[in-house]
Formats: sequence, C-alpha cells, structure tokens
Amino acid sequence: MKIVIGSDLKGFKLKELIEMHLVQLGYEVEDLTPLKVNNYYDATLKVAEHIQANKQDKGIMIDEYGVGPFMIANKLKGIICANLFDEHSARMTRAHNNTNMITIGSGIVGDRLAEKIVETFAAANYEGGRHQIRVDMLNKMC
Repeated sequence: MKIVIGSDLKGFKLKELIEMHLVQLGYEVEDLTPLKVNNYYDATLKVAEHIQANKQDKGIMIDEYGVGPFMIANKLKGIICANLFDEHSARMTRAHNNTNMITIGSGIVGDRLAEKIVETFAAANYEGGRHQIRVDMLNKMC
C-alpha cells in the first residue's frame, strides 16, 4: 500500500509535515502536488484519480477546511472520502466505511493532531462483514 498526498496552497505546509511523519513511520508516500498549487479542485482530482487506478492505496488531501475536497472526491466512482478532525473518526471511518481517502483542514486541525489522524487512518483496516452492505450502497451512488 502506498499513501498519496496532495494539497492546495493553504494546506501545503501541513502536507509537507504529514508526508515527513508518514515516511518516518515507514510508509511509502507519493506527493502528487510537490509544487504549491492554488486550486484544491485539481489537487483533489489528482489524489482521487490515483486511488481509482490503484485501489490498494490510500489518499490524503489537505486544504484550509477540508470540505471542498471532501465534496469533490465523493462524486467520483470508487472513492469513499471522509473529512476528519479527530483520531476516533479516522479509525472508525476506515473500519466501518472502507474509506480510501481523507481530507483535513489545515485551518482547523493543528499539526500534532493531523499527524495522529493520518497515522490512525493509515494503520486502520476495514472490518467488512455487516458494514459491506453500506459500502456497496455508497459505491452504487456514483
């Protein structure tokens, strides 16, 4: 599994910090927006389209609030994205919803909490079972 990461201008600093943190934890990370880009729309599509093509990978997108990229990503087939603000949600959305992409708002979530959120998301596994019915329903929507 690889973790792909992207950001717009407002999320760039936090993206760099998160990327370094994940690499230190031993994850393979690919930065899809190594240069500062102003538009979260294009950056989100880069991350989501990578996940569509590489289903085993996970994606992280960072902008100022996380909401715009969250809405964009969830319009794409095969993407189940959550906008996260805490570690518990990071674990549960992965375990129960098979979330393959998350968004984080750099203007809302501080550096240390963001590190814990992505660490938890990256390590969490999908439980399947009774949750698969809901995941199938989500995937039928696109």
